[in-house]
Amino acid sequence: MLELCKTVLNGVHEDKSLFRKELIKSISWLNQEEQEKFQNWVRERFSNEHADVIDEILNTKYQFAS
Repeated sequence: MLELCKTVLNGVHEDKSLFRKELIKSISWLNQEEQEKFQNWVRERFSNEHADVIDEILNTKYQFAS
């Protein structure tokens, strides 16, 4: 599932609203260990492009415990 989430975000990163939507969805699908890996990857890969969205989603209520 982790690789699928990465693939989806890579595919929608040019559209900020889609990126936000898919980021939220991806986090909800992943278990805690995958979430940590995914969040690190997202920050490394997309911080230059979507820092505001990443900070909003990864630092708020959208964090899900599995």
